[in-house]
Amino acid sequence: MYHTKFERRKLMKRYDALRKNKNFYMGIIFTVLEGLLSGCNSMVLYTIMLMLYNKSLELPIVLTVTAILGGIYLLRLFIYSFGYTQGQIGGAAVSKQIRLFLGDKLKKIPLSCFTQRQTGQYINTITSDVSNYEKILTHKTGDLAKNISLSFMLIIFVCFIWLPAGLIMLCTDLLLIPAVWLSFQAVKKYGNKKNKISAENVSSIVEYVSGIQTFRSYGIAGIKNKAVTKAMKDFSDISYIYEAKVLPIGAILGILSWCSIPFIMMLGAKPVLEGNLNLVTYLMICMLPLFLAKLESTIFVDLTSYKNLTISKQQIMKAFSEKEEKGRKEKFVTESHEIIFKDVYFSYIDNEPILKGVNFIVPDKKLTAIVGDSGSGKSTIINLIAKYYEPQNGKIYIGGQKIDDISAESILEQISMVDQEVFLFNDTIRENIRHARPEATDEEIEMACKAANCDDFIRKMENGYDTLIGENGNMLSGGERQRISIARAILKNSPILLLDEATASLDIENELAVKQAIANLLKAKKTVIMIAHTLSIVKSADKILVVSDGNIIESGIHDELLEKHGKYASMWNAEQKLSV
Repeated sequence: MYHTKFERRKLMKRYDALRKNKNFYMGIIFTVLEGLLSGCNSMVLYTIMLMLYNKSLELPIVLTVTAILGGIYLLRLFIYSFGYTQGQIGGAAVSKQIRLFLGDKLKKIPLSCFTQRQTGQYINTITSDVSNYEKILTHKTGDLAKNISLSFMLIIFVCFIWLPAGLIMLCTDLLLIPAVWLSFQAVKKYGNKKNKISAENVSSIVEYVSGIQTFRSYGIAGIKNKAVTKAMKDFSDISYIYEAKVLPIGAILGILSWCSIPFIMMLGAKPVLEGNLNLVTYLMICMLPLFLAKLESTIFVDLTSYKNLTISKQQIMKAFSEKEEKGRKEKFVTESHEIIFKDVYFSYIDNEPILKGVNFIVPDKKLTAIVGDSGSGKSTIINLIAKYYEPQNGKIYIGGQKIDDISAESILEQISMVDQEVFLFNDTIRENIRHARPEATDEEIEMACKAANCDDFIRKMENGYDTLIGENGNMLSGGERQRISIARAILKNSPILLLDEATASLDIENELAVKQAIANLLKAKKTVIMIAHTLSIVKSADKILVVSDGNIIESGIHDELLEKHGKYASMWNAEQKLSV
């Protein structure tokens, strides 16, 4: 397939993260050497036993052999320690490269991927899959190389001392090929299922732990616990099936390998009795197949594990290959911040459109309100402006420029958002607000908090602005979280402001505090789009868009819309009746 120069550069960078370093290869080489040296022990032992058998063992020879064995032992110790250390360093370095690459990759993946797919998939890849791949590099590859080289060395040695036994051991060793092939087929079939269910399991657990307070408050913790338990059971079931399919193959290989031992013993008995084979050689050809059988089982297990771990590598490569966000990365600057939708179509699910050819204009430095029934497409409009999603058809313009060829990162630099769902970091209040503008001073942060109507409650806390607020701000109330979110928007001071039902789900006291904070936020001349669940907050808007079934059915100011006696008028009348 032909790739452009830019694409080739991206591919090279992607595979650089997987590239092994010299430490890794040094670890493999030295591990293999250590395996070969361990095989030398059998040869030295055979030589000593022959000397004893022939009564030719003398003191100088004993001293020489002892020195050789000691030298081999010390050399093995050095080589193993060095090789193991190099392998660990090399493998850890590669996994570090992968994690850094994935961390950078996540910044480039379109935001829609994080809302349309399971977060467990990404979490599982970054944590479990990378750790598994590291095991390949730091343990499995070296162990396999050592054990395979050692097994061939033993077979060659036995062939040298008595060919029939060596050939039998070779045939036994070759049984690894069909056994490993069968195990690889099982791993391929059930290992991918296991990995997929593992990702789903992570998603379920993350959702359960994150929402445990909500689940309990609504009395559904037990239901969700059952869902998590089911996810764990599904993972346990596939793990059991996986083991049940693979283990019998290893068991059959082990039986066949062990059966070769009595066969060799019986085959060698006759030449021993006839005097054609000495007892020392007979003893060695009885002992070494035993060792080889254990070695074959280890190789089978390691190869099966290696194949299983390569599934993790596939998942890493899948993450590497995720499409990246389109658009230019340069700073997005326009004189005006008028927003235009032209024939915009969008759907989350195929053949189920949310927006159906939407057309409207949001005037520059004016407040535009969007109202409508739940599920009509209000929040989708805001998500498209922020480039959380891309429209399937149609164009969106900001300041006269099409945003489809501008990166989401560049667009979001011009936007401040206040969502209904506020995300806060497990950090101090000060640092949570500073995320909006990292170079902001403490004084600027405090001024933003005063404008957001949250300075008072912050100062009442034990550590004030340096108070840790817990994971996702769980130590704060909903109203307090929302006001901190508004403080971030004020501090960022972007020319475009998006408000998505910022006062929803709040009690009266907090709603009033948040409304006052929003009023302070709106004092600055910005292009503002506000989605509101109550119409009283938007009646003074410069423009009101009424959304119904994926279309803009009405547009105008409050009084104009009331005179039309349409959808807006009926919504307003219904709200007034409820407020009486």
